[in-house]
Amino acid sequence: MAENETLECITEHERILQEIESTDTACVGPTLRSIYDDQPNAHKRFMEKLDARIRNHDREIEKMCNFHHQGFVDAITELLKVRADAEKLMGQVTDTNRRLQEAGREVTAQTEEVIRCRIQQRNMATTVEKLQLCIPVLEMYSKLKEQLESKRYYAALKTMEQLEKVYIPRVSQYRFCQIMAENLPRLREEIKEISMSDLKDFLESIRKHSDKVGETAMRQAQQHRTFNSAVAKQASMGHYTKPVYSLNGRTHTPNGQLMDDDTGDEEEADEEILTAQDLVDFSPVYRCLHIYTVLGDRETFENYYRKQRKKQARLVLQPQANMHETVEGYRKYFNQIVGFFVVEDHILHATRGLVTRAFTDELWNMALSKIIAVLRTHSSYCDDPDLVLELKNLIVIFADTLQGYGFPVNRLFDLLFEVRDQYNETLLKKWALVFREIFELDNYSPIPVDTEEEYKLVVSRFPFHDAEIEKQDFPKKLPMSQSVPQIYTQVKEFIYASLKFSESLHRSSTEIDDMLRKSTNLLLTRTLSSCLQNLIKKPHIGLTELVQIIINTTHLEQACRYLEEFITNITNVSPETVHTTRLYGLSTFKDARHAAEGEIYTKLNQKIDEFIQLADYEWGMAESDGRASGYLMDLINFLRSTFQVFTHLPNNNNDHASMSGKVAQTACMSACKHLSTSLMQMLLDTELKQISMGAIQQFNLDVIQCELFASSEPVPGFQGDTLQLAFIDLRQLLDLFMVWDWSTYLADYGQPTSKYLRVNPATALALLEKVYRGMKDTSKKNNIFSQFRKNDRDKQKLIETVVKQLRSLVNGMSS
Repeated sequence: MAENETLECITEHERILQEIESTDTACVGPTLRSIYDDQPNAHKRFMEKLDARIRNHDREIEKMCNFHHQGFVDAITELLKVRADAEKLMGQVTDTNRRLQEAGREVTAQTEEVIRCRIQQRNMATTVEKLQLCIPVLEMYSKLKEQLESKRYYAALKTMEQLEKVYIPRVSQYRFCQIMAENLPRLREEIKEISMSDLKDFLESIRKHSDKVGETAMRQAQQHRTFNSAVAKQASMGHYTKPVYSLNGRTHTPNGQLMDDDTGDEEEADEEILTAQDLVDFSPVYRCLHIYTVLGDRETFENYYRKQRKKQARLVLQPQANMHETVEGYRKYFNQIVGFFVVEDHILHATRGLVTRAFTDELWNMALSKIIAVLRTHSSYCDDPDLVLELKNLIVIFADTLQGYGFPVNRLFDLLFEVRDQYNETLLKKWALVFREIFELDNYSPIPVDTEEEYKLVVSRFPFHDAEIEKQDFPKKLPMSQSVPQIYTQVKEFIYASLKFSESLHRSSTEIDDMLRKSTNLLLTRTLSSCLQNLIKKPHIGLTELVQIIINTTHLEQACRYLEEFITNITNVSPETVHTTRLYGLSTFKDARHAAEGEIYTKLNQKIDEFIQLADYEWGMAESDGRASGYLMDLINFLRSTFQVFTHLPNNNNDHASMSGKVAQTACMSACKHLSTSLMQMLLDTELKQISMGAIQQFNLDVIQCELFASSEPVPGFQGDTLQLAFIDLRQLLDLFMVWDWSTYLADYGQPTSKYLRVNPATALALLEKVYRGMKDTSKKNNIFSQFRKNDRDKQKLIETVVKQLRSLVNGMSS
């Protein structure tokens, strides 16, 4: 066993030694570690084995050194012998090299010179060749700079295009070309910015000059219209029409079509015709359009231009706050708008697609709506008809000008109808003041005419014809007052003023005739009627003035047919035309006359009330004075003198006579009825508690005077005792008390043949109670024992019985 273990150990150590000898030193560690991991004291045996192996190698090294030692010694000996020859050879080579270097130094210098010259020659040839390629690039770039300095931007863009596509690609490898290529986009942007700046200056310029452009266009349009009017008057000379104005290089003919300007051989203009180009420099917009087109950014330019023009349109359409105060404000407003659209029309036809017809139509529709709204608002503030008329003329010229450029203006002419209504309103207000002044200055007396010339002067102003007055000798008086011919003349002036607005509206004679008649109707039915109604209601207008007003309205009513003839002569439209409007003056003057008549009745009644207020009856008097009251006699005298005034009413023919009689009769009947009613109310006044029979007798005397006045026929034309019937209620009531015929009254009450048919039981009862209280009071004052007198007692019993019966009648009526 021990021997086997020893063998294994020796074999293992041998393997380890071989591994150490054949293995890299870095890997020896694990091998050595395995020695210590084996049996105890194994490393000692390994160390012994290792020492033995070292001694073995030392012996092999020594044997080898001993074997090669002699050869090494021989080699060293031979080397020492060669050393001297080598040093000699080295000296010879060094000398030869030195002599060779000295001999070839000059050749080397010349050779290097030749090489350097050939290199320079090659470089020069290459440089010339490259310069021939670069010089055109530099020349083009220099040309580009010059074009930019001279602001020839469109040519500069063309030069840039050649540089980029032709020249720079040939020499793109050079840095200066790269710098050029890098600068070209920047230069393009600069050109765009400069062009845009020029465009902004152009937009600012046309905004400033649009007023002048519009003024020129509207002036030439007005000349055009004047020329057409002259041509129409000379139609017999042929159909030749001469263009009057030319804007944007196009001549506008009367029918709105365009003609080329090369027809100048037939034109002999008296004054220079200005065009839009004469007033505005359009080159910036052309240049900018070309530049953006070349740069491929035309759409951006178009959008910007249109956006800016829309903004300018809104600014142009914004009116000044006080524009309505003067015609210059309106003229400046229209000039700016016309100038704006004249420029747009020029741009539309001078450029291709910068603005389109659809865009200009959109702008015009937007502007038209704004213009109409502005004019509608500002014209409503205007109260001067002359200013409204000038505004109308401006609108017509404005519409004609833009219509010449193809813009639809029908809505503007429709607006003129609204302005016409406003014009008529201002005319009506103005003429209302005129009528008021005429009425205030009128003396409401017949017009005195002393000579034939004065008569003809009045007749020339007012269509008055009366055969009887014409037969009278001078001096004489015309029935109407001075206001009648003045009113008639002013109505004709109003028709002329209204006609002025209808001029140049492109309307037919029938339409103009209809306008004139409608406006005249408004003047008569509203303005003049209102003035007459206000005049009639004025406190200072007395009965005499009211009578004269009735006369005046009668003559004005008769003159209405002459006004219709006047309008017909102006418009040449036959009054028999189906749609011809009639004048309503007849109803106006009839209404005024009726109002005057009503005012006469009212003033008469007011005057009667004033006299009634002067009544001072002594209701407790024992006996009457034997004569009528003073206030009543004054009242009757006043009525007599008043009704004499009605003799001045027009009665030159049967119609006037019948009208005169009717008014006088109605006034007289109204006055008598009012007087009767007032006297009855005086008797039945609730504040009057008692009445004596003496007072009844006095009152009866006053009523008798009223009846005498009625029977004296203060106004002719009443049949029988018609006027006296106004006092029938008073008469029957007073007769009942004067006769004391109560038995008859009560017995015949309700019978158609009753003597006291008009006496109401309630009225009789009220008055009887007042008389009864008056009798009782009088009896007490006269004799304290009068109540014991038989007659008085019987009378009191009778009154009490009558009172009871009257009360039963009153209660029966109420039930």
